[in-house]
Amino acid sequence: MTNIIVAFPKQDNARNIKKILMQNGHHVDAVCSTGAQVLQSAGELGGGIVVCGYRFVDMMYTELHEYLPVQFEMLLVASPANCGNRDVENLVCLATPLKVNELLDTVEMMEYTITRRRKKLKQIPKERTKEEQEMINEAKALLMERNNLSEEEAHRYIQKRSMDNGTGLTETAQMILSLLV
Repeated sequence: MTNIIVAFPKQDNARNIKKILMQNGHHVDAVCSTGAQVLQSAGELGGGIVVCGYRFVDMMYTELHEYLPVQFEMLLVASPANCGNRDVENLVCLATPLKVNELLDTVEMMEYTITRRRKKLKQIPKERTKEEQEMINEAKALLMERNNLSEEEAHRYIQKRSMDNGTGLTETAQMILSLLV
């Protein structure tokens, strides 16, 4: 489920958007009336969508977009004049007057995009530090020496233990070293 923050300077607007989203199965994590509140809420959440207006008491949407964590996308709800040609990454604009189905379709599209991005990031293998790689190599060498295993067999052993225990390769190598040394 994607985190959603609704932010408008007028509380009535924010409550109405929240009500529409929640009636249609979306969970709204925060309702804010200033940019500072949005940034505070965004800092506590891991990522998501900010549905907001054009101008706040303390900042414009451009500043808010600039300061938002990169894991957040912004859905700007503004007049057609303020929606103009926006060539900004992670920013989608809906012109007022707002149609409920357009809001819902856009939020669902943004959720789909966020989900796809998360899946892609999970598929990218994590780079190991030099120390981590040395620890894995040391554990393999120890297994090869003590158990007469080839390097490939030692690596497979560490992988299997890692998967069985639900730990990372580095943590498993560290456990092997602490137990066998």
